[in-house]
Amino acid sequence: MAGVDAGTACWPVQNGGPAVWPSGSALIAGLILAGGGARRLGGVDKPLLALGSSTILAHIIAALGLEQIAISANGDAPRFADYGLPVLDDGPFAGEGPLAGILAGLDWSFTIGATALLSVPGDTPFLPAGLAVSLSPPPACAVTEDRVHHLVALWPVSARIALRDHLSRPGARHVARFAASINMRQVDFPSSAWDSFLNVNTPSDLEIARSRAVGVGVGDRASG
Repeated sequence: MAGVDAGTACWPVQNGGPAVWPSGSALIAGLILAGGGARRLGGVDKPLLALGSSTILAHIIAALGLEQIAISANGDAPRFADYGLPVLDDGPFAGEGPLAGILAGLDWSFTIGATALLSVPGDTPFLPAGLAVSLSPPPACAVTEDRVHHLVALWPVSARIALRDHLSRPGARHVARFAASINMRQVDFPSSAWDSFLNVNTPSDLEIARSRAVGVGVGDRASG
């Protein structure tokens, strides 16, 4: 698993006590959120869409640059078999939105000894390199100009306690609201020639991504 020299910091986590970011080499896992319905693209699995000589998912895996990565997805797990990554379903919180996937990822991260989880949407093929370093220490998410990307985020694994409690109670499941409850920082990323956080949501977005991918190979991307 990749090590990140993050220094030492203490970030409050609701109901779970302070999450202390360890000095030295911190263990960070990655989570690709692939649970969206993709209604505007006919219900396809967006991460598996062709992009250049590979797929959106292959681009994301290369961008994360982490040794331990899982995919958050419900349904037929073997559709991701070619990538050799664990596929995590939402378990008892199925239908509760992306926070359920984050919790599954945090629980998995805990079992492999990670201290933080880097989450990214499964439709963002041009993510900047070095996200884990740029967002350290957790909790933190990416911001570009006036857009907050709450799912491009580094979560302390200890936040699983607060998140399980949050999902166990009735109420809204807004990612932004939960992020605020654990004092998530917002890290500014500079503007670039293209949108590094482009989400492929529509046929037009896919056309733009495929046009851009002609000049961008897997693993070729700007630093954050």
